[in-house]
Amino acid sequence: MASSGKSSFHLALRAHALEALNSRTEAEQKREKAWLNRQRQERLPTGLSRREAAAIRRELRVELATRRAAGEFAGTRDLVLVQAVREELRARKLSRKWPKPPEGELDAPGRRWGTPPSLPLGEGGYDARLSLKLPHSLAETVRRAAYWTSVEPVRLLQEWDDRWGRAGEIVARDSELSGAPVDLALAEAAMRPSAPQAALEAREKLRAQVLTTGDLLRAAVDRAGREPQQTEVPAGG
Repeated sequence: MASSGKSSFHLALRAHALEALNSRTEAEQKREKAWLNRQRQERLPTGLSRREAAAIRRELRVELATRRAAGEFAGTRDLVLVQAVREELRARKLSRKWPKPPEGELDAPGRRWGTPPSLPLGEGGYDARLSLKLPHSLAETVRRAAYWTSVEPVRLLQEWDDRWGRAGEIVARDSELSGAPVDLALAEAAMRPSAPQAALEAREKLRAQVLTTGDLLRAAVDRAGREPQQTEVPAGG
């Protein structure tokens, strides 16, 4: 995919976070529309020829695109999220050029190795879905930042697993995904010594350090919903 393209994401999240994001988007759309209406009133007086009016409308479209690219306007939900994702990366000090991960690592399905399952959809879990598109370069930064930030805790979680094994439900799930007999995997797991409380606590600390793409995007959605909505309409060019 070309670096100028878009990457699609499908995100499970809390309904209240989605509602706050939509409210922020509506406010941004109103600011943008107010600016456009004012520009049309000032720059499209009556009596213009059709050619003159078309040229001014084209200029306005270009200027709007320029202001959007500069972050001055965010008249779509994706644009609001682009700004929020960039802010989230900067806040975490992850806004940098990351090396490419090993081939195939970013294509692995599901959550990162060693992390607990994501919250389920429905009561008690995620109760909304969001589809979004990010510029390809920004999407790559998100994916790579999540991968490299998590490399060391994932390695330590793998060592933990080698020593203490995994919980029965995780063993069963992994066996189903790999096609291995579930009964044999559970029997093997049962033969390992039980992890002491200190080891279990160490595992939870490591899990908390693993960052997924979904974690980053949900944090950006929350950030977009928390940020104060702007009301001032920028002056004309």
